[in-house]
Amino acid sequence: MANRKQRLIEAAKNTPLPEGTYAIGGGLIVVGLSAYGFQILAARGLTDTGYAALNSLWALVFVVAPGFFQPIEQEVSRALAHRRAQGIGGGPLIKRAALLGGILAGSVALVAVIASPRLIENLFHDETGLLLALLIGIASYYLAHTTRGTLSGQGRFGPYGMMHASEGIIRITICVALFVAGVEQPFWYGLALVLPPLGAIGIALRGQRGLVEPGPEAPYSELSTALGWLLLGSVLAQLLGYASFLAANALAEGQAQEDLVAKFITGMFIARIPILLFQAVQAALLPKLAGLAGEGRHADFASGMRKLVAIVIGLGVIGVVAAATIGPFVGKLLFGEDKFILGNRDLALLAAGSGFFILALTLAQGLIALRGYAGAALAWLAGIIAFAAITAAGNDLFLRVELGFVAGAATATAVMGILLLLRMRGGVPVGAVDELVDNVGHEPLEI
Repeated sequence: MANRKQRLIEAAKNTPLPEGTYAIGGGLIVVGLSAYGFQILAARGLTDTGYAALNSLWALVFVVAPGFFQPIEQEVSRALAHRRAQGIGGGPLIKRAALLGGILAGSVALVAVIASPRLIENLFHDETGLLLALLIGIASYYLAHTTRGTLSGQGRFGPYGMMHASEGIIRITICVALFVAGVEQPFWYGLALVLPPLGAIGIALRGQRGLVEPGPEAPYSELSTALGWLLLGSVLAQLLGYASFLAANALAEGQAQEDLVAKFITGMFIARIPILLFQAVQAALLPKLAGLAGEGRHADFASGMRKLVAIVIGLGVIGVVAAATIGPFVGKLLFGEDKFILGNRDLALLAAGSGFFILALTLAQGLIALRGYAGAALAWLAGIIAFAAITAAGNDLFLRVELGFVAGAATATAVMGILLLLRMRGGVPVGAVDELVDNVGHEPLEI
C-alpha cells in the first residue's frame, strides 16, 4: 500500500496523469459514447412504447448494478491492493467478496421476481421478456464489478480499461445489427444491453495469470466495516440520477403520455452529456487529488477539492447554456424530429439537475475519503426526499419531474457540501489518503 501510495504521490508531482489514467479514462469514454449510440439506434428502431419500456430496463439496471455492486468493486480493489503491498495472496478475499456479491445479486433478483407483475405492467409496458433481461443484467454486472475490482486491486489497469471499452464496442455492434435487421422487439435490445459485460469479462481476462493467489482467510470486516453505508449511498445516488425518468414513467396516464415518456428520455440523455465529459475529468484529476493529499496535509486536500469543484461547476454551467441554446437542435439531429420534442426550458432544467448531480458526486468522493460514509448516504437520502416532495406538488408530467430533479440534486449537493466542510475543519485524518487512492478513478458514472 505504501509503495502504491508513494507512486501516486510522485506521479502527482512529476507528471500530469497518474498510473492507469489513460487506460481507465479511455475505456470510460468508449463505453460512454457507445451508450449514446445505443440510445440513438434504439430510439430510431423501436416504437415510442417499446423505447420507453427498454429505458425502464436501462434505468433499473444502472440503478441496481452500480448501486449494489460498485461498492463491492471498490472494496475488493482497496483490500486487494493492501494485500498485494504486503505480499499476501488475495484469493480468499476475492472468494469472500464474490460470495457477498452473489448473495446481494440473488436478493435483488428475488425482489425483482416478486415485484414482476408491477414491473411488467407499469415500467415494461407488458414486455415480459424485459424481466428476463433484467435478471440477466443483475448477474452479468455482479460478475463484471467483481472482476473489475480484482483487476484494479492487482494494478492491472490495462485489462480494466479494456473491460469498459470492449463492453461498449460489443453493445454498439449488436445494436447496429439489430437496427439494420429492422428488429422492433425491445427484448432483443434489452439483451444487447445486459449481455456485453459477460463478453467483456472474457476479453479482459484473456492471458491474465495469478489473479486468484492463495493467501490467509479473509473475514468480512476486511472488505469494510462501512460497506453498508457505502451500499446505501451508492443505491440512493443512482436512484436520484434516474429519478426523473422513473417518476415520469410511473406517473404517465394512458397511452398518449406513455408515448411522451419515450421522448422525454431522449432529452434526458442530451442533458447528461456533461456526465460523459466528467468521466474523463474524474479519471484524470481525482488520482491527482489523491497524490496531493498523500502527505495528509489539510491545505493540499482542501485546495485540490476546490479546484475539482471549480471544474465541475464550469462543466455544469456550460451544460446548462448549451442545453438551453443548441440542445433541441442537437437532440433532433441525433434522435430524429419525431422522437425529440423537449424544448429549451426542459433541457436547461435537466442539464441543471445533471450539473448539481455531478457536483454532489464530487463532494461525496471527498466526504467518503474523509470517512464520512453515513453522511454521504444521508445526503443522497435528503436529495431523494426533496425530489419526491417537489414532484408530488406539481401537475405537468415533465415539469414536475424536471423541477424535482433540480431540487433533489441541489439538496444533495448542499447537504454533502456542509458535511464535507465540517469534516475538513478537523483536518485530513491519517489513513484517509489510502481510501481516496484506492477508490478514486474507479467509480464511473453510468450515462
